[in-house]
Amino acid sequence: MAETKTMQLFVEKDSIVREIWGKGDTVLFIFAGASGEFALNKAVDWLYFTGKLPADPLGRLFSTVRYARLIVFASMDEANASIDSLRKIHGAVEQNRGFSIPDWAYRDVLFMLIHYSIAAYELLERKLSDEEKEEVYNVFYRVGTRMGLKELPPTYLEWLPVRESHLVADLQQSKYTSDLFRQYRKHLGPIRFKILIDAQKLVIPQHVKKLLHFNSFSLLSIAIPVYKISRVLKMDGLLKNALLPSEYKTQIKELDLHQQ
Repeated sequence: MAETKTMQLFVEKDSIVREIWGKGDTVLFIFAGASGEFALNKAVDWLYFTGKLPADPLGRLFSTVRYARLIVFASMDEANASIDSLRKIHGAVEQNRGFSIPDWAYRDVLFMLIHYSIAAYELLERKLSDEEKEEVYNVFYRVGTRMGLKELPPTYLEWLPVRESHLVADLQQSKYTSDLFRQYRKHLGPIRFKILIDAQKLVIPQHVKKLLHFNSFSLLSIAIPVYKISRVLKMDGLLKNALLPSEYKTQIKELDLHQQ
């Protein structure tokens, strides 16, 4: 027991980051937003090189969820081991392709996790304080530092203009954008795909919305107050099952396993 008490955690138990990543609906909005933005990224061809993303975009989503949670809910040593493993996996892909994933592409993924962690939580729960936003940033800053990423701003406020410049420099409409959205529709079906688009509209930055040719109206802006009531009534599990295909039932249940 003494060893458990002194074990250092990567993210402290009372951290807002654990609260954000411990709620399944928040996590779904994080990846709804990220799935839209990443389809525009100039480095998305790397996931087409492995074939994993277009073949199973939802499976890829849940795989990323598991990795993120391995880090957020782990001890310091376990989290660092997961981060090191993640870097090795990408290193193997780089070796197979014959050149390196650019550092800015790694930063873009990290920046998405920061932005959508904050945006999803604020959409479904409440506004975060400046200190809480700094806490979110610090967790992913430490992930990026462990991965060996360069040019990471030391604070959240210094990161904000860097994030904006990355959005302008690193995103574009491409054949991969169109194909990925076709894959999303294929794997989700037309109704769930419509829900995905409406979810993206609520959390993606304005520049991303412009590149995707989205208008600002989302039916989910009307549905979210109802959904919040459903959580109080413990009916949100029924809604999650309705929003995702039945073959992902096990993964859907896992979304809320880490709630405190």
